[in-house]
Amino acid sequence: MADFHRPVRMPAEHFDFVKGGEDPAVLVRSAHETAQALVSRVRANPDPEVVARLIAFAEREGIDAVAELWSRAAALSLPGALWRLYLLREMVRRDAQQVSVAYGRGADRLAGIDPVVAGAPDPAGPDELLALADAILRGVFEGDLALALDRAAAFSRVVADGSVDLADDADATEPQRADVLTRRASRLAQLADELSASARLQRDGALD
Repeated sequence: MADFHRPVRMPAEHFDFVKGGEDPAVLVRSAHETAQALVSRVRANPDPEVVARLIAFAEREGIDAVAELWSRAAALSLPGALWRLYLLREMVRRDAQQVSVAYGRGADRLAGIDPVVAGAPDPAGPDELLALADAILRGVFEGDLALALDRAAAFSRVVADGSVDLADDADATEPQRADVLTRRASRLAQLADELSASARLQRDGALD
């Protein structure tokens, strides 16, 4: 993995999928093979140092290095799920202060179980959410994969709801910021749906 080139840095609000590739069939097949090999081997022997390096891989090499591996796979697949988990962690890492504000607003508004499933402390500041993002990704390699996906989905729903609320507040005086928050909320809501569906597939033994 260390051979991937350094990335072009995306702005924090650009929480979107990286496109590209000249041979989609080969890239998708490779995505499935690398995801399955990586997860199965690490879960068979979850060395803490290896897991720590994998969690920090996107931070060290750049999110486009992860995109090179897995972004072209279908959303409801193991590589597609891994890509979304890394993308979610990268969003938190790059904009932890804003994400913590949105998470707090969403947790206050939501009456359902999502804040409990996500597992963030209350209150949850930037450091706590960074730790949560790491813990969710760690669950892929040394815990319950379906639970990790459910936690990521719940986290995404909470931040999406809080982002909508913040966008409503900003709409009259900061329409550009409101638009950024609204688009982020929409992407996070879609991400949550995909991660929840992947968790169900994993429990059925059908996430590959």
